[in-house]
Amino acid sequence: MKQYTTIYDIENISNAIQEAIALKENPFAHTHLGNNKTLVMLFFNASLRTRLSTEKAAKNLGMNVMILNVNDAWNLEFEEGVIMNLNASEHVKEAAQVISQYADIIAIRAFPSLQDKEKDISEWILNSFINYASVPIVNMESATMHPLQALADAITIEELKIKSKPKVVLSWAPHPKALPQAVANSFVTMMQELDINFSITHPRGYELSEDITKNVPINYNQEEALQNADFVYVKNWSSYTDYGKVSPVEEDWMLTKKKLNTGKFMHCLPVRRNVIVEDAVLDSENSVVIQQAHNRVFSAQIVLKKILENLQT
Repeated sequence: MKQYTTIYDIENISNAIQEAIALKENPFAHTHLGNNKTLVMLFFNASLRTRLSTEKAAKNLGMNVMILNVNDAWNLEFEEGVIMNLNASEHVKEAAQVISQYADIIAIRAFPSLQDKEKDISEWILNSFINYASVPIVNMESATMHPLQALADAITIEELKIKSKPKVVLSWAPHPKALPQAVANSFVTMMQELDINFSITHPRGYELSEDITKNVPINYNQEEALQNADFVYVKNWSSYTDYGKVSPVEEDWMLTKKKLNTGKFMHCLPVRRNVIVEDAVLDSENSVVIQQAHNRVFSAQIVLKKILENLQT
């Protein structure tokens, strides 16, 4: 693996999932790979699980880790040919090349604006570093994708499924703020690569990009969609068509214990209790969100391991 910016950078997803599960049994077996190697983590946005799990994964592999909250340093310029007489102190052209001198791998977290659809879709921050850095790039959530989370989700489903082809449903849920589509996009993309029975349920007006959903069945009736589900992944996202907007929804889309029934509840966290999901679900044995969060370490670790192995060839 040369980089990890989308799940398509994984050559064999099934093998990667099994290798990640094996890493949980002996997480320190490959510390030689990271010896004298450095991961630089750049955060344009706040993080809890992604920051800690990725750092933990790197240290499990023997790597040194450096972390920079980019906006605490100074604003970077990303536009080409611009006259830099405003707030930006440094262009990404120099910044990416300089950071590459300090890093063997660069990991980046940069959310969308949810204001300029075309700019967000262009992945201008992530792609700028891909273009100008001279070391591999890892996506720790970008404007449209969160591939580390999607890999952790796939690991969790593989560990917990009790039938060969489980029914997995992605359900929209309400949220007081406009949130990105990145987690939903990567989850949908990953689920299409697995041998599962997969569908999406959301209110009308909250359709994701057709480039992402493709032929995945969409049911606008949540309770009907969730019947007999083995896994229910709940996530809010703002409108893609009316970009970044939160449109009123008539029905109550919060996940309840009655709707979930015997299914496993999944969420990437953080989650707003009694808005996204009721306490009775989140505190039940059906909730697997803590296992998901734990698997974030091993989704990051298998990615870093494969990149480090490639650097040695």
